[in-house]
Amino acid sequence: MLSPVTLMYNISVMFAIEIGENEKQQRLDRFLRKYLENAPLSRIYKIVRKDVKVNGKRMKAEYILEEGDVIQLYLPDEEIAELRRVRKTVRAKRTFRICYEDENILLAEKPAGLLTHGDRNEKRNHLANQVIDYLIGKEEFKPREEKTFTPASVNRLDRNTSGLVLFGKNYQALKDFNEMMRARDSIHKRYLAIVCGKIPERTVLKGYMRKNADRNRVSVDRLSSGESIGKTGNAAGGKTVIEKAAAEKAAEEKYMKTIASPLAYGELRGHPCTLASVEISTGRTHQIRAQLADAGWPIAGDPKYGDPKFNRLMEAFGVHRQMLHARELRMERMMDAYSYLNGRSFTARIPGDFQRAADEIFGGLPDEA
Repeated sequence: MLSPVTLMYNISVMFAIEIGENEKQQRLDRFLRKYLENAPLSRIYKIVRKDVKVNGKRMKAEYILEEGDVIQLYLPDEEIAELRRVRKTVRAKRTFRICYEDENILLAEKPAGLLTHGDRNEKRNHLANQVIDYLIGKEEFKPREEKTFTPASVNRLDRNTSGLVLFGKNYQALKDFNEMMRARDSIHKRYLAIVCGKIPERTVLKGYMRKNADRNRVSVDRLSSGESIGKTGNAAGGKTVIEKAAAEKAAEEKYMKTIASPLAYGELRGHPCTLASVEISTGRTHQIRAQLADAGWPIAGDPKYGDPKFNRLMEAFGVHRQMLHARELRMERMMDAYSYLNGRSFTARIPGDFQRAADEIFGGLPDEA
């Protein structure tokens, strides 16, 4: 009986890899893309065609791996070593708080100033590495015994947005929570934002995202009240059904919907402000920041989409980032395996700089915040 932990042995030029709990329910080609991370995609499919068997049989790329399956990989030791990425343990000083944790998920409270994932400038001390290091310390994640899986976040926050980030601690949970997040009807995210201007009532903002990658900035094409997701603007333009479907899919992928509700009004040096509760049913880059600014209510302290003059007023009492906080996650209609979370609501603590701003502008935070 093969061990459930990572197992590789060499018989001539054949490696055997047993699929464990954190590798099951993946397509064969996708598993190999992660296992042989340095291999180009064309090489992966050539390996699938010529150099791989599962349980002694040739399988197609789309074969779904099950726990206990044994992949036989017919490649020389040297080539496997060349195609595999060396898994390194990165120590990262913990700065996040834990809001909630069980055997499947971890809800981290990310402080402002910390990246959710690394980038080309910061590859070590980011939230993902901090969570991984924490789980290694608890011996709940053992990199040397994992073939492809690493705990990862289901959602992300901008560097200078604080609040809740959800991590999957095992492959199945990560896969399931990603699916539920995409479905938009199980996991509901609510933010607190301090904005310049007065939001008169609950307002639904709809539009499409246009991203300028060079400037790392998003602009918004607004939807009017009569428009809907997927409208192509050429209802009688002679497009084929396939062309229309493709256009609708492309549009929906960039669609953004943000709902802002006022909780309190105040002012700073004569400038009206609103404390808003914000919910999103899509999760695009800079979505809340861009849509609120486009509507005329830029987030206080936002260096990219905000009002520079107002931001300087905020700096006078120690606020140097956008006043956006991922305050709450609500869970309902969960998959059966996570039914114990149905009806649960988790809230992140209010950061000190957000509280200072709220005290200065609104005389504090209302109970419903």
